[in-house]
Amino acid sequence: MALANGLPAPLTPDQFHPSDPQKARIGQLLFYDKILSGNRNISCGTCHHHDLAGADGLSLGIGEGGTGVGAKRTAGTGEDRIRKRIPRNAPALWNIGHKSIRNLFHDGRLSISDIYGNGYNSPAEEWLPQGLDTITAAQALFPLTAQFEMAGNPKENQIAGAVHDRIDAAWPIIAKRVRVIPEYAELFTNAFADVQTAQDIRITHIGNALGAFINSEWQSYQSPFDDFLNGGAALSAQAVAGMQLFYGKANCASCHSGPLFSDQNFHALSLPAFGPGRTRRFDPIARDVGRMGESDQLEDAYRFRTPSLRNVALTAPYGHNGAFRTLPQIIRHHADPLASKSSWTRDMAQLPDASWLEAIDFVIQSDSREMARQNASLDITPVALTTPEIAALEAFLHSLTDKNALTRPLGRPNKVPSGLPLD
Repeated sequence: MALANGLPAPLTPDQFHPSDPQKARIGQLLFYDKILSGNRNISCGTCHHHDLAGADGLSLGIGEGGTGVGAKRTAGTGEDRIRKRIPRNAPALWNIGHKSIRNLFHDGRLSISDIYGNGYNSPAEEWLPQGLDTITAAQALFPLTAQFEMAGNPKENQIAGAVHDRIDAAWPIIAKRVRVIPEYAELFTNAFADVQTAQDIRITHIGNALGAFINSEWQSYQSPFDDFLNGGAALSAQAVAGMQLFYGKANCASCHSGPLFSDQNFHALSLPAFGPGRTRRFDPIARDVGRMGESDQLEDAYRFRTPSLRNVALTAPYGHNGAFRTLPQIIRHHADPLASKSSWTRDMAQLPDASWLEAIDFVIQSDSREMARQNASLDITPVALTTPEIAALEAFLHSLTDKNALTRPLGRPNKVPSGLPLD
C-alpha cells in the first residue's frame, strides 16, 4: 500500500537498554514504596500505576497529600489536603528505556548532554550526581524532589526542607531512609558490585534500580500493529483504513513518527488551558509556556514534547494537561485545533474535586491576551476528517495496544520493605 509517510521498522528487544534483573526487582519495590516521599504518603506507582497502564487516569494529578488511585483519588482533607494540582498530565512510561530516547518530560527539561559533566542537561544542572546509567535513571530522581509531587511542603519534613536549600541536598536523606531498612540493604549489596555495606548505598544506586525497573517493565512491542509489521495477522479493515489516514491524509506521522510514534520534538497544539500552570518565579501567571520554560527561547512558547502513542487507548486523558478524555476528542482536536477548542467544556477535564482550588482551575481562560497568544501558536494545519475517518483512526490507535499491556513482567508488589501501605 502506498503511504505518504512510510511505516516504521519493527521494535525489537535489543533496541532497549539492558536491565539487570536483580536491580529491576529492587526498582519494582522502590517504585511502589512511599519511603521515597517526604511525608511517606505517595510513591512513583501512585501516579504511574500498573492497573492504569502506567498512568493515573486524571487530567492533572493529585500528588502529595492526596489519597487513593486514579479516578478515585481524592485531594486530601484538613492540613493534609493538597495545595496545588500537579500542573501537567502524568505520562505513561512505555518504552522510555528505548536507546533512542534523548529527552524526557513534557518540556524536555531532561536531556542527554555533556554540558554539566554528568551526562545530562537537567534542572539539577551540575548537582545531578554522576553514575546514572540511563536517562530513565536520571528522570526517576526528580519527582522525589518536587514539592507537589512527592517531596511535600517546606517545614513538613526533612526532604522538603533540604530541597528548599538546594535540590541535591535531599538525595542523601532519601538514600539514608532506604539503606537503614535491612531488606533493602541486603538487596542492594547483592545486586550492586560497588555496594559492600549499607553505608555504600547512594542516590545513584536508587536511581539506577528505578531505571532498571522502568526500562524493563514498560517495554511494548507486541501489539497487533507489531504483528502486522512482522508479517503476522492482518489488521481489521477499519484499522487499515485508519493506518492509511495516519500515514497519509491526516498527517499524524509527521510528528508521531518512527517505532515509538514520537519524533521527540516539540509542537504547539493549542490545547484548552486550565490548571495552576507551570509558573516561574519571574512569570507567576497560571499558564504553561511549555518548552520555552526550559529553553527561554520565545519560538518555543506553548510547544510540548510529542508523546508516544504506544498503548494510547489505555492511558486517557490526552494532551500535556489531559484536556480530552477520549480518543475521538483528541483526534478531532488534532484535525482542527481551534474549532475543537471553541467547543471544549470544562467538564471534559478529569479533575478530582478540590473546592479550595476551584478559583484557580480555569482562571487563565479569563486572560484574553494570553488566550490570543496561545491560539496564535499553532503547528497544525487543519485537516477535514469525516466521522468514519475519525473512527478509523481510533481503530488504528487501538491496534497499538500491547497484548500484555496490563500483565507486566513484575507488576505491582504485594508489599514493600518499609512496611508502608501500597496504593
